[in-house]
Amino acid sequence: MPAKRPPVPLSRERIIEAALHIADSQGLRRLTMRRLGDALQVEAMAIYHHLPRGKDALMDALAEHVTSIHVEPGETWQDSARAWCRASRAALREHPGVLALALTKPAKGRTAIAVREQTDQLTDAGLADAARAVRALRAYVFGAVAVEVQQSGWAEPADDDDPWVPPSKGGGSVAADDDFELGLDALLSGLATSQPTS
Repeated sequence: MPAKRPPVPLSRERIIEAALHIADSQGLRRLTMRRLGDALQVEAMAIYHHLPRGKDALMDALAEHVTSIHVEPGETWQDSARAWCRASRAALREHPGVLALALTKPAKGRTAIAVREQTDQLTDAGLADAARAVRALRAYVFGAVAVEVQQSGWAEPADDDDPWVPPSKGGGSVAADDDFELGLDALLSGLATSQPTS
């Protein structure tokens, strides 16, 4: 008889991964500590050892997971800004179940660090008032992804008696990609023309 494999130790990373799966497959409103404990095959109270503030800490961690983006600086501030926006969009589309958290949670922790890094990169590349530009870029990305998720039908409420079956996530469409790039080009052009002339 083969020996039983030891259980995988509970960790913050495992908790977040399981919570993301529930949020993306069933919707954020179905993410409870009890359901999360069942998915991890532990008592819900065990999760509190890794997230002492409970569900509040979990919601913060999920928002941070999809908004703490890092990219290498490009040759110009436009290249860097474009890379940040594309990476941010990809992360948000990968986990539509926590989009509402990304939209409403203030930037803190690793997200705040990422925002400062983005601002510093654009400043170092010669963009004046980079902090204001980063706010505009983040607002554009969040809004664009919210529209994509809305149009995809992912967030349509399912009947409580039926399982939640969201459409394929993260796939996107050529039209959505084109629309995103068109808006991004326009925003970058606007930021460029608003730069002070020396």
